[in-house]
Amino acid sequence: MSDSIMYHDGNRRFQDAFGSRRIADRLEEKLTHTTFSEADKAFIEGAIYFFLATADAEGRPDCSFKGGPAGFVRVTAPDELVFPDYDGNGQFKSLGNLAVNAHVGMLFIDMHGKPRRLRVNGTASVSRDDPLLTQTIGAQLVVRVRARAIFPNCPRYIPQLSLAQESKYMPRPGSAPLEPSWKDFADFRDYVHPRQPTFGGPDKESGG
Repeated sequence: MSDSIMYHDGNRRFQDAFGSRRIADRLEEKLTHTTFSEADKAFIEGAIYFFLATADAEGRPDCSFKGGPAGFVRVTAPDELVFPDYDGNGQFKSLGNLAVNAHVGMLFIDMHGKPRRLRVNGTASVSRDDPLLTQTIGAQLVVRVRARAIFPNCPRYIPQLSLAQESKYMPRPGSAPLEPSWKDFADFRDYVHPRQPTFGGPDKESGG
């Protein structure tokens, strides 16, 4: 990978088999970057969901959906973005992977307006003491991602969908968080871990 931030020998073998090395190199040259543009920032901070790919210490992959209100992902430096971890099912599949393998892939995709997708590959760290924690409604942890490669993908296969409504479980200022019904199922209710304190802004607790 010495000549590329995008491709390794496995990619190159397929590119050479299909005769696509020249276009792959051209796409990297013209489109791949290591700092966020203003258009990238606007797209990311307007997103209400993204997909997160992680892997464990042996390289076994996992993929997760992450959702929140517009602005829940923030670009905080030329090559850094931040997103909150909200209350979930307690498995910590993604964050557990990050604890043993910091490499991460993120896919931002718009299926509700002009089709667009943006990929961010980098390394991540997770904190319970991040200064943004108390400024992020509903966050129990904060994840910071240092970008290694930022690149768009062709949107040709993205379907056009309509957004009916946002999730009723979305963290909101001044509102107690709603609990999902599965936490009260007989198989699980006696095993559910306590919800962690979260915050609605500086020095203002919004959940418990």
